[in-house]
Amino acid sequence: MSGLLDKIRGSLRYKLLVLVLLPILVVVPAALLLSGWWGLRFTYEQLFFKVNTDLNVAHDAFERVQRTYLDRLRLLGERQSLRSSLDVHNRTELQRQLEAFRRDAGFSYLLLIDTRGRRLDRDDDAYIVKSSPLLLAAALGVARSGIELFAAQELKAIDPRLLRQVELELLPTPRARPTQRRQEDRGMMIRALYPLKNAAGEVQALLDGGVLLNRNFAFVDGIRDLVYGPGSLIEGSIGTVTVFLEDVRISTNVPLKEGERALGTRVSDEVRRQVLDEGLVWIDRAFVVNDWYISAYEPIVDTAGSRIGMLYAGYLESPYRNALLAALAILALLFVVLMLLAGYVAIRGARGIFRPVEAMNRVIEATRRGERARIGELDSHDELGTLAREFDTLLDQLQAHQQRIEQSAQELESKVEERTAELQRSNRELRNTVQVLRETRRQLLEAEKLAALGELTAGVAHEINNPTAVMLGAIDSVIDELKGRNDALVEDLELAIRQIYRIRDIVDRLLQYARPGSYAGFVENIDVNEAIHSALSLVQHMRKTHEFALELDLRATRRIGFNRQELQQVLVNLLVNAIHALPAEAGVIEITSCDWEDRGVIIEVRDNGHGIGESDIDHIFNPFYTRKPEGEGSGLGLSVSYSLVRRYGGLISVESEPGKGALFTLHLLSDPEFHEDEETLMEQLVTVVKAAGSKTDKAP
Repeated sequence: MSGLLDKIRGSLRYKLLVLVLLPILVVVPAALLLSGWWGLRFTYEQLFFKVNTDLNVAHDAFERVQRTYLDRLRLLGERQSLRSSLDVHNRTELQRQLEAFRRDAGFSYLLLIDTRGRRLDRDDDAYIVKSSPLLLAAALGVARSGIELFAAQELKAIDPRLLRQVELELLPTPRARPTQRRQEDRGMMIRALYPLKNAAGEVQALLDGGVLLNRNFAFVDGIRDLVYGPGSLIEGSIGTVTVFLEDVRISTNVPLKEGERALGTRVSDEVRRQVLDEGLVWIDRAFVVNDWYISAYEPIVDTAGSRIGMLYAGYLESPYRNALLAALAILALLFVVLMLLAGYVAIRGARGIFRPVEAMNRVIEATRRGERARIGELDSHDELGTLAREFDTLLDQLQAHQQRIEQSAQELESKVEERTAELQRSNRELRNTVQVLRETRRQLLEAEKLAALGELTAGVAHEINNPTAVMLGAIDSVIDELKGRNDALVEDLELAIRQIYRIRDIVDRLLQYARPGSYAGFVENIDVNEAIHSALSLVQHMRKTHEFALELDLRATRRIGFNRQELQQVLVNLLVNAIHALPAEAGVIEITSCDWEDRGVIIEVRDNGHGIGESDIDHIFNPFYTRKPEGEGSGLGLSVSYSLVRRYGGLISVESEPGKGALFTLHLLSDPEFHEDEETLMEQLVTVVKAAGSKTDKAP
């Protein structure tokens, strides 16, 4: 969009086209939208007006049917044969005449009762018909008809066949109000009562007739044929009429599927709320069973004034909607054709006016690409033609200046590239120097710690060994004097001697750590896989207190130069630390070995323990540094292991995250670069530092 705006702002031709086409592009779509909106609204207003009229016709037909059945009762009541049989109480004849008339007149039931509701056409007069305002009015001599709701037991008492006719299973219906009911067994009845009076004008008996609307398809189909006769709807639409008992379709011609009526389906909740709950008429679109209909609903009120159902008339919306959309599509196509025609005329007219401007624009674009282009001769002799010719002259001058600028730019670019290359080279040297200095500083710190610890340990060992030697001599003399006279005291003195020898062993181990070169073992050609198995046998006893699983993947084939006991000591230290770090349950230690190119072997010891924190990982190889509780570790295990591995030219490193375990990696050489003492290591470190310093001084 921004590119289009830039193009319009930068082109005189497009500005003129916008000024010409903007009214077309704005007015025509606006007119199209307005026409579509008005057509849609007008069409649906007409559809709603029609369905309202349809509902009024259906309502009149519904009431006319009620009056028709009342008139039929009046004809029966005026028959002399019926009155004669009533006068002589001939129940058999009365039953015959009532049944014959019921069949001919289309009643669901037809009774002869007295003013109290007791039947006169049977010998058993215990049955009392349903009481209602119609019965009360007829007892007073007023013939009336209306809609009444009959319960299941009332229908069964009249005729069990009526109960079977009304029993209807409720079907799940989209948009209907949720209900726990599963069956409808009530009946909606058109009921008519006509009083029979004697010569004195007194009510002698009552004719009680009813027409059941449940499953009364002739009734709804007759109203549909009256409302939606031939030619009343467009092709493809269908008109439907429905009688609802509350929100359940008990008589309808709305299709559920081909050949099946939608009996037992229910009206949508929004329609029920407006028509049944609020007593209003619904004139709008509505979802009927499985499609949208232009619908009209009105409440059906019984003789007591209660809303007991609904009368519906409507027709399928989709054919009208499709016809409307087709009309709107044709209208839109017409508007588009007009817009294209107007645009074509505007563009053709503007092309002749702006041909010189377009030629200048092409030359400008070619010049930007570095091409040499000129406008040349034009047929136009107006102001635009003169401007185009002067433009060629300016381009010649501009090309000359451009050549001088390009030459200067090439010289400047060459100098910049040379300076950039020098800076990049200097930066690489500086980064390498910084990295060397960092590694040298770390190694110097380790060397200083070892040297200081060696001096301290040597002094302490000298001061401890002399008194222990004196103590051993003195205790030996005392033992010689006491032998055979006090054996218990001799045993205590021998225990003291063992403890003194233990002190001397501790001092020897300190000297071995402080000056490992003086205690270096013989370098052997070792199979690391065998060494790992040997180390594992030394820690097997720890399984009694620490449950863990062990996973081995030993694929190393090369042999290394190392002292066997010292390598075993390094592996045992790593395994013990890993076992102590494991969780209480599901602990796992993984040990892998593989060849390290042609240089040696790589050994990895991984655990799934609590891991090492970032603040501890830089210090774990320091002497006497430990994270174990006081009294459970000396802090020399990893430091001694580090010294032993470095002495044979190897590497030891660690990777860890808190809560995710730790990984210790050993890089061991086949031909070790053995350092006999700290002095040799110090000399090498000083040489590295001096070399790094000389590189730093030369950096730009």
